[in-house]
Amino acid sequence: MAIAVGLAMSAAAQEFPQTFEHRFGTTVIDDQPERVVTLTYSGADHYLALGVVPVGLRHWYGDFPHSVWPWAQGALGDAEPFVLTEIDYEQIAALEPDVIEGIGSGLTQEQYDELSRIAPVVAAEAQYTDFSTPWAERARTVGRILGQEDGADRLVSDLEARITSIAAAHPEWNGMEAVIAFNVTYPGVYRSVDIRAQLLEQLGFSTPAAIDALGEEGDFNVEISEEDLTLLEADLLVWIIGAGSVERIEGLALRERLTAHQEGREVFADYLLSGAFSFATPLSLNYLLDRLEPLIEAAVDGDPGTPVETTMEAGLAP
Repeated sequence: MAIAVGLAMSAAAQEFPQTFEHRFGTTVIDDQPERVVTLTYSGADHYLALGVVPVGLRHWYGDFPHSVWPWAQGALGDAEPFVLTEIDYEQIAALEPDVIEGIGSGLTQEQYDELSRIAPVVAAEAQYTDFSTPWAERARTVGRILGQEDGADRLVSDLEARITSIAAAHPEWNGMEAVIAFNVTYPGVYRSVDIRAQLLEQLGFSTPAAIDALGEEGDFNVEISEEDLTLLEADLLVWIIGAGSVERIEGLALRERLTAHQEGREVFADYLLSGAFSFATPLSLNYLLDRLEPLIEAAVDGDPGTPVETTMEAGLAP
């Protein structure tokens, strides 16, 4: 079993103790931790980006070694962190963590209380829902947990500069509306509180107000009816496949009637692209931007004849 690496060599650019305010109260980390367990579904990426391998990480989905996706495998190297398929108190205690991080884990009060008997726990901030903490906020929080605040700030600044540069290169995107949709067990759309929509907003796109008007305040996605897909009409329609299939999207009988479909304004996010969208970490977002920018360019250039590569490969083009 691997232990945390990189901490011993990193200069403690910040002082300890560090205090974290979150939805369950206040957590104090007295000393720079050496052994970290992350319960956030995409949590390992944030640590690997800073050269640290958690002793334990949470499996989300995807059949990849140690539950680490391809964009982060290079940072993982030969390390073998323990993979948790659920919040198992005995397994976590056996890892002897100095801190347990669960910003994007859906922790309950009961789970937080029980885990706090093992080690200090950092939970989601009170101002966000369980899974809506912005990627930059999560990255900076992990940096503070590790004693690498400066390193995390550099990661965030570099990525934000890249996003700003892409947006500046495409002023025509500013003011356009974008819908991010899926059809796994049911068809649905992501509201602007979701991390995927937040990224497109940084690129200039906005979520239609009609979508944000659906659901409860904390809902990051909402179900829509297969009999009425008019909510999907937008300047850009992005399909997230997730754990679903292309056939599920093809099976939406009214999709072909959408103007967004007929005018070639659909971007199909394949398995890796969907995963990178959903993970929303410094490592996954750099991979995402490499692939996403040309796809959006093709989809919203005003020419229905311009092929959108992933949409054509999936057989979803008009």
